[in-house]
Amino acid sequence: MSCANASIRPMIPDFPPMPPVQIEPLPYELKLDARPLSQIDLIVIHCTETPTLGSAREFGERVLYEGSGTGNSGHYYIDRDGRTTLYVRPDRIAHHVRGYNPRAIGIELVNTGRYPHWRDSKHQAMDEAYPEAQIVALIALLAQLQQQFPSVKFIAGHEDLDREMEAAMDDPAVQVPRKRDPGPLFPWQRVMEAVGLERLMP
Repeated sequence: MSCANASIRPMIPDFPPMPPVQIEPLPYELKLDARPLSQIDLIVIHCTETPTLGSAREFGERVLYEGSGTGNSGHYYIDRDGRTTLYVRPDRIAHHVRGYNPRAIGIELVNTGRYPHWRDSKHQAMDEAYPEAQIVALIALLAQLQQQFPSVKFIAGHEDLDREMEAAMDDPAVQVPRKRDPGPLFPWQRVMEAVGLERLMP
């Protein structure tokens, strides 16, 4: 595992105060494993690949792991207008990225992605741009998290860390990426210039 070095700034830039974060815990939040906050050193950027925050919430509430009664979700969700909601507090390990959950905070940006044909070989484009309000809110949240958790050093996209391929639903002979988010329209250069983190990539 190596790190793509970014320009590490000696200080986190000053940003306008973040709007209040709405706290709406998932029903199973307290069933998720607890962790010390000092264990967090990575932030993973996702997109919901659903059309709305409401549909993302529906996915997050689904119980997928019967043994624990939990499902898949990020910690923070940022809607297209910049409104930010907390579904899982950072002291709980959310299921959002294979192999990295114990050390990572997941931030989900509402964006259609490949919805609803995630594994169809003819629908792999990710064409929805990220609105300005959403990116401004993301950068402000990243700055806040760096101040709140000094152990955070790294940032990555979901697609950076989960590079597995799967058989396409429409043609099992064709392989498609399991995860493509946040996708080609995510403004990595702008985000990396704004925050003092290193991008973690295989």
